[in-house]
Amino acid sequence: MVRVGVDTGGTFTDFVVIDGEGVRIHKEPSTPRDPAQAIVTGLRALGVWDRLERLIHGTTVATNAFLERKGARTGLLTTAGFRDVLEIGRQNRPRLYDLRQVREPPLVPRQWRLEVRERLDPQGEIVVPLHDEDVEAAIEVFRAAGIESVAVSFLFSFVNPEHERRAASLLREAGFAVSASHEVSPEYREYERTSTTVVNAYVSPVMGQYLKTLAETLPGRASLWIMQSNGGTIGAEVAARQAVRTLLSGPAAGVIGARAIARAAGFRRVISFDMGGTSTDVCLIDGEPRERTEGRIGELPVRIPMLDIHTVGAGGGSIAWFDEGGALRVGPRSAGADPGPAAYGRGGDEPTVTDAAVVLGWLLPDAFLGGTMRLDAERAREVIWRVARRLGRSLEEAALGIVEVAEANMERAIRVVSVERGEDPREYGLVAFGGAGPMVACALASKLHIPIVLIPHHPGTLSALGLLTAPSTRDYVRTVMLPANRTHPTLETVVADLTAAAIHDLAEEGLVLTEATFQFALDLRYSGQSYELTVPFTDSLSDAVQRFHQAHEQLYGYADPAIPVTIVNIRLRVTLPPAIEMEASQRDALTLWEPEPLEMRHAAFSDGTRWSLLATPRFERAQLMPGAILSGPALVTQYDTTTVIPPDWRGIVDATGTIVLQRHGEPNDIVKLAYGRGR
Repeated sequence: MVRVGVDTGGTFTDFVVIDGEGVRIHKEPSTPRDPAQAIVTGLRALGVWDRLERLIHGTTVATNAFLERKGARTGLLTTAGFRDVLEIGRQNRPRLYDLRQVREPPLVPRQWRLEVRERLDPQGEIVVPLHDEDVEAAIEVFRAAGIESVAVSFLFSFVNPEHERRAASLLREAGFAVSASHEVSPEYREYERTSTTVVNAYVSPVMGQYLKTLAETLPGRASLWIMQSNGGTIGAEVAARQAVRTLLSGPAAGVIGARAIARAAGFRRVISFDMGGTSTDVCLIDGEPRERTEGRIGELPVRIPMLDIHTVGAGGGSIAWFDEGGALRVGPRSAGADPGPAAYGRGGDEPTVTDAAVVLGWLLPDAFLGGTMRLDAERAREVIWRVARRLGRSLEEAALGIVEVAEANMERAIRVVSVERGEDPREYGLVAFGGAGPMVACALASKLHIPIVLIPHHPGTLSALGLLTAPSTRDYVRTVMLPANRTHPTLETVVADLTAAAIHDLAEEGLVLTEATFQFALDLRYSGQSYELTVPFTDSLSDAVQRFHQAHEQLYGYADPAIPVTIVNIRLRVTLPPAIEMEASQRDALTLWEPEPLEMRHAAFSDGTRWSLLATPRFERAQLMPGAILSGPALVTQYDTTTVIPPDWRGIVDATGTIVLQRHGEPNDIVKLAYGRGR
């Protein structure tokens, strides 16, 4: 079976192929106007077009449609009196002290937010029947306005979807694409539910057309799967209907790839660190990646399960600048791929992190992208000199300052997903990937006292590998609002209903039921609280409540078993096996050896008080077979990244080809850590 993971990025489209003979990687320039074109070109270049059986795709189509405001012309149908929910929101001020802030306009203008007479009470009982004539009148208004897609969100439809089903049916008969809240996000909180449904209505037609075109282009026997924000895959038909679930598709694939690399190296607890050209994504993994049930896309809340990924605007292309007080800042503005950093020689004229790395000798002009693109070192020095003169420092000190400011932004991001979640980063490793991640990973780990850094064999294509190692998942949820002090018949009924819905969906998609794993969870909170914590639920409600108390203590520093606990939602996740399973590295003893460097270069490093220009060996990644020992300072170059090993770090290449790095003075032996015995 030929299985291919394809991750579409802004600059390159990455491919990882599993064809029974091994693993192959490939990069193809992205084609933003038609992302499918790069996929077809890459598949043909790899020679797998006629043998392809499964393609798993991470895509930014829905994300870009939302961020660029290029989604479908969307209308909203809602309960009378609630048309302005989208605009009122929670009345939060994103910038509390900014008196001139202007909120982004809602995705649906007021004239396209229409009301119908209907009303349910909180128990789902009908108070005012749905008036079909109101729906018919709305249909005429939508037609006249050229509306393509309609979101339907009625009050308390998560309890009783009868009215929403009827309205959605009439709208579909009239030819509209329809997103109904009871299908997209059947949970209480009308603002978040409505927002999520509107976002889905806005991006789904765009995503649906793209996936339809791609599926028709692929060979007839090939199945198409799409990565979700929760780290699992879904079929293309489901993704086309519920595109809101794919908004964090790319970052989620990277996290799953990091989990696979860590598992293969024998590490359970790691932090994924994905540093690209414009931003850095981090996520804490404790066996499984941390998740949350709600996130924000731009300024809008989206109430769907997603990985707990924190993003900061710091990357290789981030621009260094001075604020009004004269302080050096880096990012979030980026030079992008075009014109890019000054060192690219494409007209960029502002200092970036990449330019600083060239000045420091970390990025080698003749070894960038495997030697296929030569960097302009003199141009990089010119733009960094401007910073140096402003600071009154040397060229190297200015470059180190730029890198350290960028690292401070990333350090804060890692603290958000670890320290602010009650976790100690010293108990985790760091999996560094992306084009710039391996360049700063060791320095960042030193600041946070993270003992271990893992560099995958192909850091620049890890997201594509993550697609192949991601399980297929389906999420189901039902709001119940029950006290947790005893078992209720309603609880058992909802569990049975969710199970039946999942079995029905699996059968419709032709998936093997015997391979599925059913995992239930409860959203719990103390009585009187407004937000919940999600804990696993097996057969024992008391065990779930105990887990809730423990989780509350870890996150907030206290727990009170005397306060009644409320069950807000019941969740079900159905999981099927991934396309491939990453095997753990063999535990046989490695034959240790010291590779000969290709050459010696000079690179600048800082010990925190002063900087030094050190003779630094350069290795090519392809020469580093398992058992190779590395000692800093050292540079490891390859096509998709450069790994910088500072003077106080050492490393070994494990049996899977992953470089396992450790700071000098750590208590665990580096060889043992390469086999996962140390942590």
